[in-house]
Amino acid sequence: MTATAPILSEQDARAITCFDALMWALSRPGLPRDLPEPGMACVVEALLDRECAAYADDPELAQAIARSGAALVAPEQADHLFAKGVTPDILRQLRQGSDLHPEDGATLVTQARIGQGARLRLTGPGIDGAVEIALDLPSETWPLRANLMRYPTGFEIFVIDGARVVGLPRSTAVEVL
Repeated sequence: MTATAPILSEQDARAITCFDALMWALSRPGLPRDLPEPGMACVVEALLDRECAAYADDPELAQAIARSGAALVAPEQADHLFAKGVTPDILRQLRQGSDLHPEDGATLVTQARIGQGARLRLTGPGIDGAVEIALDLPSETWPLRANLMRYPTGFEIFVIDGARVVGLPRSTAVEVL
């Protein structure tokens, strides 16, 4: 019997490559990883399916979410929230999960400049000592994130800058330098 590998479509290959980059980014917080294409559309392809609920503040991205089969919902009901920028209201609306079901915490996918903005020191699982990075997110993001989350509950953040991504899992401590 000869084993054969499936032939992937271009869309499937892009989604797999994006998914790999996202998981790598979460497992190595603060270290940028390349995406197969710029923007958040490939993240929709990689993460969403009919079992997901998502929100997007961009109408084109909302259409991509609808094509994925995921339910379009209000921000406070979303498993995955796609936002052009971070505001205190968005952070407060993210699902945190519970002590019994921390996996019910949401994932925020947002756009910001990597290498610009506030200098941050990241520590926690997946980081050897500490990682320093600059992310151009509003200054209130970090203290509000710290006040909202109580590990193991919380949310993950993917910061997209063109075709690069940085992952910040809920287990990562963020110190503004």
